[in-house]
Amino acid sequence: MQSLCITRASWENRLNFMQRRPKPSFMTKPKKNSRQQVYTLLVEIGRKDGDGLPDKATGAALVVYASGIDEAEAVRETVAILKQADTAPLDVSGYGTLAEREAEGHDIADDERALMQRALDENAVIVAQVTPFYD
Repeated sequence: MQSLCITRASWENRLNFMQRRPKPSFMTKPKKNSRQQVYTLLVEIGRKDGDGLPDKATGAALVVYASGIDEAEAVRETVAILKQADTAPLDVSGYGTLAEREAEGHDIADDERALMQRALDENAVIVAQVTPFYD
């Protein structure tokens, strides 16, 4: 009869070997390619109590960079966040993705590109500019 002797060193070597071995393909999750894109939106807002606009302003225009799988999702997310921020979104106009804007010949500054990249990285809605309206 043969005896089996497992020492601590042989057991640790076996564990180390197993940890170094790559996982089979069926055990690893494939990396998801993000389909998120950043859309440039122009949002017109009206007045509402606590909206943070100047006293004499009748509303404002916001330039927004919002991430989404499509422009409709970016608009929905933007409107939802602006409502949570106690503003009254009235109208949203879409100007497309970075690639679409470049194809149309828009001149896009580096700081604008940085904000777009941040919106993509953080899956966020970023208000880049606020222009109040007056009578």
